Amino acid sequence: MIGEPPTVGLPRVPREIWPHGVHMSTHHRLIENARLFPAVDESVVEDAAVWIEGDTVRFAGKRSGLPALPPDCERINASGKFLMPGMTETHAHLSFADASPFAIGDTSVEEATITAVRNAALMVDAGFTSAISFGSTYRIDVALREAINTGRIKGPRLLAAGRDLGATGSNIDSPGGLGMIADGPWAVRKAVREQRKMRVDVVKIFIDGEAINSQCPPGELSFTDEEVNAVVDEAHRRQMRVACHARSAAAVKQAVRAGVDFIGHANYLDDEAIDLLAARKDRIVVGPAIAWEVTYLEKCGTLGISRETVCEQGYEREIQATIATVKKLRAVGIRMVVGGDYGISIAPHGTYAKDLEYFVDLFGMSGAEALLCATRNGGQAFDPAGRIGTLVAGAYADLLLVSGDPCKDVRVLQDHQNLRVMKGGIWQ
Repeated sequence: MIGEPPTVGLPRVPREIWPHGVHMSTHHRLIENARLFPAVDESVVEDAAVWIEGDTVRFAGKRSGLPALPPDCERINASGKFLMPGMTETHAHLSFADASPFAIGDTSVEEATITAVRNAALMVDAGFTSAISFGSTYRIDVALREAINTGRIKGPRLLAAGRDLGATGSNIDSPGGLGMIADGPWAVRKAVREQRKMRVDVVKIFIDGEAINSQCPPGELSFTDEEVNAVVDEAHRRQMRVACHARSAAAVKQAVRAGVDFIGHANYLDDEAIDLLAARKDRIVVGPAIAWEVTYLEKCGTLGISRETVCEQGYEREIQATIATVKKLRAVGIRMVVGGDYGISIAPHGTYAKDLEYFVDLFGMSGAEALLCATRNGGQAFDPAGRIGTLVAGAYADLLLVSGDPCKDVRVLQDHQNLRVMKGGIWQ
């Protein structure tokens, strides 16, 4: 079937996203006297301990259940702090330079590269130890991933993307380093092959548009079914995954039928779209990425745009539609993930944890459910093998020691001073 990934499940997580031994160690550490959120469900384990060997968790649970430890094991007293997995940013744009949302592609490759290095370090400081890219300017993501993995710079585990793939006249068809334009099934296959040659992990495709773009609004499909099928088939055959910008029901249905892996936005869904997603909920995740709409409405004045204009464009309505859609998605068990197009002036890098506040305040989630979206669900999206997003034996030692209780108030995660971050068994 067109768009079906390899029989082993989702396309593999490329070996390149794991560190190449730069920080590997057989050092043993024990973090004890912690309140542990393993992120397998919403429960918290009191008086817990996590034993780490090198970059891997060997034990996580009640301290009373600890096995015998090596005599040279380093002991760290958490003093009752909250211990949780590192979070995953599933809609990352590390090469975006916090510019106006109307000038994203205008940044030079030199400036974008410099800011991407800064942003990668900032993402880790914010508690996000993994990231799925939803589009890169130029070829920056791939170079960034390699620099992170070889220890030259600080950054999250990264599934790198290339330029956004769009059709002529699509939302991404603009000057600058943001888009890659292709029309027709063989042209889009060639574009995917070119991205494979660049060694990207994720192909990002614009399936429909944006309310600020009169030439390609939401609901107007940029590609035919044949073209989207070709993108997904070519990417999956070459062990890449596919992410998409899809706001409308028509766009989401096209994406799901083609076999897209990561769906961004999904604001306006009808019952048919919900049913299609529910039938494939074991392999598809949805990220509402609502920070764009919320911050555009709240901070439009900084862009020289009135709130009345933003409402006329439909963004207040889009927020309400998204809230209604997320309620339906949760009801049928669709895995929701965090990530909100951060990297623009109104939603800058470093504020990624704001998404969890939106999940609580707008979508009605408990703090623990929002944490699961940021940890377990995001980790499953990043690595279906289960090594990311939970604190269980066999998982990677990517974790946060938090001052405060994010189950009670997720906003504590927004203050980087509240976080001590470990990635791959190494304090960052």
